[in-house]
Amino acid sequence: MSALLRFVAVIAAALGVADAVRPVEVRQQEFVIASTGSRFMLLGVDYQPGGQAGYKPQEGSDALTDGDVCLRDAIVMQNLGVNTIRVYNIDPSLNHDKCASIFNAAGIYILMDVNSPFGGESIDRSNPSSSYHVGYLERVFRVVEAFKGFPNTLGFFAANEVMNDVGTSADNPPYIRAVQRDLKQYIANHAERTIPVGYSAADVREILQDSWEYLQCAIDGDQNDQTRSDFFGLNSYSWCGGDATFDTSGYDDLVTMFSNTTVPVFFSEYGCNEVKPRVFDEVQALYGPQMTVLSGGLVYEYSQEEADYGLVVIHSDRTVNLRTDFDNLESQYSQLNITLIESANGTATSLQAPTCSDDLITNSAFSKSFDIPSQPDGVADMIRNGVSNPQIGKLVEVTATSLPMKVYGTNGNEVNFQLKILSDESANTPGNNDGGSDANTGNGGDEGGSDRLRMTPAVLLGTILAVVLTLL
Repeated sequence: MSALLRFVAVIAAALGVADAVRPVEVRQQEFVIASTGSRFMLLGVDYQPGGQAGYKPQEGSDALTDGDVCLRDAIVMQNLGVNTIRVYNIDPSLNHDKCASIFNAAGIYILMDVNSPFGGESIDRSNPSSSYHVGYLERVFRVVEAFKGFPNTLGFFAANEVMNDVGTSADNPPYIRAVQRDLKQYIANHAERTIPVGYSAADVREILQDSWEYLQCAIDGDQNDQTRSDFFGLNSYSWCGGDATFDTSGYDDLVTMFSNTTVPVFFSEYGCNEVKPRVFDEVQALYGPQMTVLSGGLVYEYSQEEADYGLVVIHSDRTVNLRTDFDNLESQYSQLNITLIESANGTATSLQAPTCSDDLITNSAFSKSFDIPSQPDGVADMIRNGVSNPQIGKLVEVTATSLPMKVYGTNGNEVNFQLKILSDESANTPGNNDGGSDANTGNGGDEGGSDRLRMTPAVLLGTILAVVLTLL
């Protein structure tokens, strides 16, 4: 009997929480699903409901603290076809387990910024040396602790648009590399897997190539240089409206610029709104044969804020209206050949990162210093021993699959989307969930949202227990 009970205990532990996605790793210029070798292309949206004003750590709230809100938005985004979100501001002292687990169950990865808009919580582009200190890095490391345990943590942005004009490119580049180094060292010591670290750049063409060259090169030719970027994101809005083309948008120049990249390059923001509603014709180009050097991108942004980029409108009663932009993006996603995109594995070449040198930099104002700042006092100790009392994130079971708030389509009718829990460790894809099995019947329940018979861990465990008891 004891052997049988031990067997049941092992099964119970194994079934407690299933991973919906498999970790992604960097292999030269591509993101790859580590366990399969398939290329991973980002089909994403930037997620910051409420904008910067929605980040309220003083009230115990950020974008990933309310499980009902995350369930609502994960269901909407899963039906859109999204496989990645970017989250800009989180408080690492808060619990994010429910939200991260919900997005994980939906097959959606998270790209996390480690900084925030508050003072002392990012590199100050006007005076980087003064903001690079132990207090700042402690917060950065706490973000790692909060998200290192989730398989759908795709990577960390060490900085966002620190260089937003030519003048800010003089002093900031070495500090970006310093933060990347510190993050990588902390991850290596305290995470069970390697999690990529990179930078999100403004599309300032005068310094864009220099930014990428500076951050991807290897100091002294060391291919394992911890200060270099694992990936390079670009916030680009150069394709505007239905009349834009691959050439007029400057996409052709980007392909030429990044043709020999040794790290994944993708749009960390895109979706010009000068022509409304947005038609998102650039989606076909971004995921088409001319731009295979890029790894997809994230549309700016999920919720409607003051800047008028939203795919949906979130009301004060937490109900949601889909906008025409949502329908147009969904239509563009539906036309993609996902099988072809995912089968683009094995295309990474054996390019090695170039050795850092002055010759890589073309703009005279851009930093040519590869003397990376030393770690402030106390940082090496944190990297070695970890931060004190971290909020360590962990997956929790997700069972609810029905929308917790009402969502209305562009025609004004209520939609009945359901969450499809991806129990086969796969990422979400367009068309993977067309509303769930009960989308048009109104009969969805907490265990719905699947088009096939599915046993939850609890039900399967109960079945095993019943079989075991019959044998006793």
